[in-house]
Amino acid sequence: MALPKDYIDQKCSLSRSLEVLGERWTLLILRDAFYGVRRFSDFVEHLGIARSVLAVRLDALVEHGVLTKTSPDDGGYAEYELTDKGRELWPVIYGLIFWGDEHYAKAGPPRLFEHAEDGGRVLPDGLCSTCGQRVPLSEIQATPGPGLVKPDHEVDRVTEALSEPRPLLEAIRR
Repeated sequence: MALPKDYIDQKCSLSRSLEVLGERWTLLILRDAFYGVRRFSDFVEHLGIARSVLAVRLDALVEHGVLTKTSPDDGGYAEYELTDKGRELWPVIYGLIFWGDEHYAKAGPPRLFEHAEDGGRVLPDGLCSTCGQRVPLSEIQATPGPGLVKPDHEVDRVTEALSEPRPLLEAIRR
């Protein structure tokens, strides 16, 4: 018997949030969207997710206004981009990344999040460790950290792009 997708007897905002974000793969899809992944094929290749599962997750995120799906004018491929509502999830995503780094990254964080202006580390509360200012999402740069393992084989385009410092939300293009 399949588990229900809602928490009908739970009357709290956390249960409503889980109805949108609690499915397997959803948080990783959102993480990749913050990293700049926009195309369906790039999500598939980077995450190793089944196309059918990804399609369902992306449709749900679009339906709930977390992502928007754009249709290109030139007949190219559709892209997915975080909406303002989706961008509001950065503190949640980053909090989980930071928590995982603290408790499970034995060789150190695979990726650091830095204030592009001064190189200070962005703390879980969104403040820069160098200047003490709240860092807007548009000024956060993902940088390879000490725990990043560089594969000895050919990698997908997203992994390759993330092996160099890059601003969050900047689209990974072909």
